[in-house]
Amino acid sequence: MSGSAMIAYETSRDGITLRAALAGELDLADADEVRDNLAAAAQASQCQVLEVDVSNVTFIDSYALGALVSARNTAAAAGVTLTLVNPSPPVGKAIQVTGLSVVFGLSL
Repeated sequence: MSGSAMIAYETSRDGITLRAALAGELDLADADEVRDNLAAAAQASQCQVLEVDVSNVTFIDSYALGALVSARNTAAAAGVTLTLVNPSPPVGKAIQVTGLSVVFGLSL
């Protein structure tokens, strides 16, 4: 990643879920790279679920939210369900304000 956002991946023991942990600031500077990285992981994985942990995301802007929606759509086209889990306060607020909780499988 060129900016401050980072992604770490881990596959569940049963091989059904690929977990991606996002950390740092997610904004215009990193959004396209994060989108492409998540989409590629979904397409390359044999997993059925891509679970993106956003508990360590300290900032998110609207462009980055759009990038996550795009990654979700690409994953869905590959037969993978992308969900967000453990939203940090900034992510939770952004998702609540935009009404994207249903899109990402969150109940806020």
